[in-house]
Amino acid sequence: MSKQNLSFSWARTGAMAAVAAAALALGGCAATGSNPQDPYESFNRKMQSFNDGVDDAVLKPVATGYKAVTPEPVRLGVGNFFGNLGDLWSLVNHLLQGNGEQAYNHVVRFSTNTVLGLGGLLDIATAMGVDRQKQDFGRTLGAWGIKPGPYLVLPFMGPSTVRDTVALPVDWKGYVLSDMHPISHRNSLLGLKVVDDRARLLQAGDMVDAVALDRYALMRDFYLQSRQNRGSDGRIEDMDAGKLPPEEE
Repeated sequence: MSKQNLSFSWARTGAMAAVAAAALALGGCAATGSNPQDPYESFNRKMQSFNDGVDDAVLKPVATGYKAVTPEPVRLGVGNFFGNLGDLWSLVNHLLQGNGEQAYNHVVRFSTNTVLGLGGLLDIATAMGVDRQKQDFGRTLGAWGIKPGPYLVLPFMGPSTVRDTVALPVDWKGYVLSDMHPISHRNSLLGLKVVDDRARLLQAGDMVDAVALDRYALMRDFYLQSRQNRGSDGRIEDMDAGKLPPEEE
């Protein structure tokens, strides 16, 4: 066995052990939910209520102000810039999953948008027909056969699963801004990303509030369904990444 394959094997084994440990730890919590995918519904509802309170008090007002004072072309450029940085981590995860074609596409995306798109402010690659297929380490764990585990709502971060929660530290370490220095510059950029992401969800969030009889159940079901990952043969294999769609401008 080559050193590369051995390292890959150890990484996969370690990830599976971490997921199993997290699942066992959560097993000690009281399972009160009626949905088999959401045994910790009581805890999750409280956590979503907390997150909604933080959003109403801080994030939504800031995002609303950001959208009001920032011209649309500037906001589009900001979104393109952070999307271009994210393409690097998607590239790594496509490689870990053995998706050679998509890995190559993301090499093309990143190089094209960085060089011709003014550092990623312009999404030239999409205009060329090279679409983004976002990947994270949670999806990679799923491709390795690790099940998602119960639904979880994380403080400040929102919907997740046991597997995706375990994957978060790897996703953070793999994100290109995580090691940026000085830290003040990194935090400023991350703060801008959070506000810009929230601004893109303003209209979608208002629509959810308007139509949902049970906002929690709607958000949970949407997340779990949108995390479903279809394999090359069209079968649903596992949970995949998904967020509320960006608002229509």
